[in-house]
Amino acid sequence: MQDFSGKVAVVTGAASGIGRGLVEHCADLDMKLVVADVDEARLTGLGADLRSRGIECLCVVTDVADAAAVEELATLSYRQFKRVDLLFNNAGVLLSGYSWERSVEDWQWLLNINVMGVVHGLHSFVPRMLEQGGEAHIVNTASIAAFLAAPLMGPYTVSKKAVLALSETLHHELQIVNPDIGVSVLCPGQVASAIADSGEGRDYRADVDGGAARAQLQDFLRQGVADGMSPARCADIVFEAIREGRFWIFPHPEFKHAYQAVVAEMLNDENPVYTVFEKD
Repeated sequence: MQDFSGKVAVVTGAASGIGRGLVEHCADLDMKLVVADVDEARLTGLGADLRSRGIECLCVVTDVADAAAVEELATLSYRQFKRVDLLFNNAGVLLSGYSWERSVEDWQWLLNINVMGVVHGLHSFVPRMLEQGGEAHIVNTASIAAFLAAPLMGPYTVSKKAVLALSETLHHELQIVNPDIGVSVLCPGQVASAIADSGEGRDYRADVDGGAARAQLQDFLRQGVADGMSPARCADIVFEAIREGRFWIFPHPEFKHAYQAVVAEMLNDENPVYTVFEKD
């Protein structure tokens, strides 16, 4: 896909972070926009800003964990614009803590958003995209966590590995059914956003050591996010990949040596070794 002007993009998790960067990039390309987010106040502000700049947009408050809500998002998108050319399954949250100390409810909450949110997006949009004809593209937001498992990041890591697996499967399936619909998986490192605090309202109980470790990780994540890549730059990289029809999108290629180390461990039957958070 090379020409974006006048085409329609749907972005979930649109009101902040990577999602907001994608929205702004789409607006700069004179695209029509469907922006979805669970945060109604932020979404309203985003819609007002876009309309003030003459961008045709539809704002839909959407909890991607709710299949019916995502189906309604698709229905409204096609009612308004008749087609969708770009679908960004981007909404996501993060929880930290030891895997066994996070409640089953917390695991389910995160997986419903990070994994089932993507499933719901594909279930509601792909059949319509196939029916509309012409070229289109889907970008699912994963993470470097799809390749690098880290302590205290169990639910998030599991979810992003699932998004990667789903994206690879979708790519193979669409190559069979309709190669005009491209698929990419976005695997960023730290990008400036509020994701480190997305689970702050969740009830969490840990022992003293677990609580201290989690607090240290939260500080690391917040600082890393604050110093992370700008959403605008991340969006630039995403659209470069779409133009080139690339499946893999690595905004932070400096992590590739770590991916290679993981593969080497597997091929050599070596136990995993994690060094980034290693204590002194």
